[in-house]
Amino acid sequence: MSLKKQFIKTKPVVKVTFSIDAKDASSAAVVGDFNNWNVEEGTLSKLKNGTFKATYDLVKDAIYEFKYVIDGSYINDPEADSYKWNDFAGSENSVLVV
Repeated sequence: MSLKKQFIKTKPVVKVTFSIDAKDASSAAVVGDFNNWNVEEGTLSKLKNGTFKATYDLVKDAIYEFKYVIDGSYINDPEADSYKWNDFAGSENSVLVV
């Protein structure tokens, strides 16, 4: 799993690439504050090497909670900037600071 942040000097956005290695998975998505936790809006594309990946433009100077959804299971990113407890889900969410 990895997060890549590309800051755009001329715009108030950051290009964030979410990627997760899930060779045996049939589907993967990233859900979070930036897409209303909507699996359809967070669909990741599967590459030939088994990695799922997508890039999103996120508003700069913000903090987002997110998780990956791999074949229906919610997974945190071990490379997240931090983690935050979520009472609604009863678990921690990954945190992304841009």
